Amino acid sequence: MGISESGLPIETVYGPESLAGWDPTTALGEPGEYPYTRGIYSSMYAGRPWTMRQYAGFGTAAESNQRYRQLLAAGSTGLSVAFDLPTQMGYDSDHELAHGEVGKVGVAIDTVADMQILFDKIPLDQVSTSMTINSTASTLLLMYQLVAQANGIPADALTGTIQNDVLKEYISRGTYIYPPKQSLRLTADTFAYCNNEIPKWNTISISGYHMGEAGATPAQEIAFTLANGVEYVRTAIAAGMDIDDFAPRLSFFFVSRTTLLEEVAKFRAARRVWSRIMKDDFGAKNPKSQMLRFHTQTAGVQLTAQQPEVNLVRVAIQGLAAVLGGTQSLHTNSFDEAIALPTEKAARLAIRTQQVLAYETDITKTVDPFAGSYVVESMTDELETEILKLMGKVEDLGGAAAAIELSFQKNEIETTAYDYALQIDKGERTIVGVNKFEIDSEEHYEPLRVNPAIEAEQVERLEKVRTTRDNAAVTKALDEIKRTAEGTDNLLYPMKTALAANASGGEVADALRSVWGTYQPKNDF
Repeated sequence: MGISESGLPIETVYGPESLAGWDPTTALGEPGEYPYTRGIYSSMYAGRPWTMRQYAGFGTAAESNQRYRQLLAAGSTGLSVAFDLPTQMGYDSDHELAHGEVGKVGVAIDTVADMQILFDKIPLDQVSTSMTINSTASTLLLMYQLVAQANGIPADALTGTIQNDVLKEYISRGTYIYPPKQSLRLTADTFAYCNNEIPKWNTISISGYHMGEAGATPAQEIAFTLANGVEYVRTAIAAGMDIDDFAPRLSFFFVSRTTLLEEVAKFRAARRVWSRIMKDDFGAKNPKSQMLRFHTQTAGVQLTAQQPEVNLVRVAIQGLAAVLGGTQSLHTNSFDEAIALPTEKAARLAIRTQQVLAYETDITKTVDPFAGSYVVESMTDELETEILKLMGKVEDLGGAAAAIELSFQKNEIETTAYDYALQIDKGERTIVGVNKFEIDSEEHYEPLRVNPAIEAEQVERLEKVRTTRDNAAVTKALDEIKRTAEGTDNLLYPMKTALAANASGGEVADALRSVWGTYQPKNDF
């Protein structure tokens, strides 16, 4: 007998007795029907493959634009934008805290002018765009809308997703700005704004990915993510929104690890748990409100700098797990990401991995290939039980936001991550090329690096915008943001006015900081 990543037992052999008393009608249903264990669409990939996204963004907007066009030419069907840390934290490229970080882990976007360069010659009404951005998600979405507007593309033609999941930032990632209550207000305002102005946009991607990367088990990843989802739903309802008006645009974002069987079971359990929460706890009547739609990214934390070519195998297995689990879109990591930014060749190989899965295997020919599997159905049930137990602990603390204030989720994940690292150090868990099957010398690999000169170029471009805009109009618009932040009106409308006047993202964030302050984490739980 073995032990799963979630600490649950894995039997050597599973048989009919493993599912004694199991009711497939209740547990499974049909594909595309409640409780959606078998997938949210009746035909799944037999109808069409998942959306093949590639996450990219580095250096300047012009450099990232070039990579996006290469990915689209290689067959990617959706873009996924990575932003640098200053952009994520609401600092302009010339801020003292931005020094040395401009363009490093994503693209630097200070103004609408940068966003125009980023999407130059890309048809925004034909490409689905996902933006991995949280505390400043509303700002970047409004910039995107303004670029589309300038290109004559109506907002109701735009499709894509903003991550906009700030609760997980307090748990596992750290790019929060404002206190949780104010962050949730901005999230609810974004829900309402998109419902009225950008109706096809997915207003949030409630993310477990970063929890998984921080060391969460599969059960913790799903439990804490769905608990955050419950908090967002409650926030929107408290703001006066009807569940069936906004819930169909909710989406999720998970990691896919190399432990294929547990990952498949995890995705199936997540769909089942969420559908029952939405139907039974919140009374959602629209079937689309009950569906858990999710994007998946292969596990970056499992990639190794040692023998990096082995990562190609890891990514293929992780991608296969996501597809067998029924993901709606997928990003496959490049094999060289443990070393530096992906090279063009590595990024192309990553998208080719998805294309092989979609077009050279038979897994797209049938829906939910593991349905009825003794092992997968047993693991799905066991994970569901563990997920609900963890969600119950969060609820007992007052819900996700209250538990975050107590550092509950953060401490649970950190404990798990520490135990995992100890297992690797002791050789109890094998990592190929790291603690077993090592080689004496590594082949030299020349990674892609960001030119440090881009920071000066970005600052110069920002200064040019500031010297050519109507600064009186910008000041007036920023003052209106402050006034609205003190009240209850929707913030995105004055924010859009400010950005259209060429206010920078940092200036918009500063306006909110001046009213709301910044979050200071409390002592550990």
